[in-house]
Amino acid sequence: MASALTEKLSRLVKEMRGQARITESNVQDMLREVRMALLEADVALPVVRDFIARVKEKALGQEVLGSLKPGQALVGIVNKELAATMGEGVSDINLAAQPPAVILMAGLQGAGKTTTTAKLAKHLIEKRKKKVLTVSGDVYRPAAIEQLKTVTRQAGAEWFPSTPDQKPHDIAVAALDYAKKHYFDVLLVDTAGRLAIDEVLMQEIKDLHATLNPVETLFVVDAMQGQDAVNTAKAFKEALPLTGIVLTKLDGDSRGGAALSVRAITGAPIKFAGVSEKIDGLEVFDAERHAGRILGMGDIVALVEQVAAGVDMEAAQKLAAKVKSGDGFDLSDFLGQLQQMKQMGGLSSLMDKLPSQLTAKAGQMDLDKAEKDIKRKEGIIQSMTPLERRKPELIKATRKKRIAAGAGVPVHEVNRLLKEFEQMQEMMKKMKGGGLMKLMKKMGGMKGLGGGMPKMPF
Repeated sequence: MASALTEKLSRLVKEMRGQARITESNVQDMLREVRMALLEADVALPVVRDFIARVKEKALGQEVLGSLKPGQALVGIVNKELAATMGEGVSDINLAAQPPAVILMAGLQGAGKTTTTAKLAKHLIEKRKKKVLTVSGDVYRPAAIEQLKTVTRQAGAEWFPSTPDQKPHDIAVAALDYAKKHYFDVLLVDTAGRLAIDEVLMQEIKDLHATLNPVETLFVVDAMQGQDAVNTAKAFKEALPLTGIVLTKLDGDSRGGAALSVRAITGAPIKFAGVSEKIDGLEVFDAERHAGRILGMGDIVALVEQVAAGVDMEAAQKLAAKVKSGDGFDLSDFLGQLQQMKQMGGLSSLMDKLPSQLTAKAGQMDLDKAEKDIKRKEGIIQSMTPLERRKPELIKATRKKRIAAGAGVPVHEVNRLLKEFEQMQEMMKKMKGGGLMKLMKKMGGMKGLGGGMPKMPF
């Protein structure tokens, strides 16, 4: 996420922390670097000027100059002002209206409105326990109506049919009427986009807004747009009373400038961020946590949430009980662990939320290669019979050839998996009956802990 900006600012963070004393001179040098990093990340010039002025004012105040650790204090100021630029804390979606609460989705074509509509539907169903209806007012792109139908089904919401020969106004009135009669809590309206701003588009969306009187008007913007995002944001702000912003494609190779610019330009809070192409890849936007990610501090809270959401607690408890009792850890258990990793969004998604100093240590690791390796292992285990998974010692030459052919890999890949599994099985045996402490001592895991670590419940 915002890799170029993160790289520059996290390097600066290290330099700032190393400063024994903050003076006007080195503050100026650092702010020059911050300014360059922001401009290169496509942050709008007025936003950069305002940000630098605020940081400078506080950095040259007594809170930094008189600090015992001025470098850390300066990092704290940069972090705080980044969060303030993107909007303080979390701004939740507003559903305080007589049902159905209407949410109008606006933005240019290609920003990800249709997919975001379905992602938001899933979020409202799962997190807010709402009954959700979606409808497409995009009559200019017939595929958009079918796309919304498909992704709405994936989200578990209900879709209201519309056709390209209808007028957006008529579609909206019919959908609202249907939502009222069938007691829906929320109506999500996906609107038409264009490749660029034009008068017809703006007039149409103004009419839709007047007809529906939505409780939320969300502006969907592509985080990879850079400076164009600012111009689009200005145009939509002038046409509509925007209540919130959804940033999409934050998982892409974006420079990060849109996240810092659109909040300041529109005055509307960023409410959600699209962090993957999956239907559940929508996060409630937290400015402080996002600022931490940009500065390379990671987002451990989001990491914990992601792991908690992806882990099947019942399966994890069963596995823990199995290890504790000494029952064999078999290849089916190993497969379950690989599948849990996929449910958590994969290695790259988890690494994105770790602090930069930790990811730097893992920098030599080829994440794409590691992800492919996990899929390959999964394929190999799925090519085995249930008996082979329970008793891998049965897998000799002929069985290995069959398994390799079924998984589409060479035989040596099967051998490698079995060897890795043996090592993991051996570790599980050592964990039984409190053996984890001995294992950690052998690995040097107790160094510096003073022996005060509690006994593990294995």
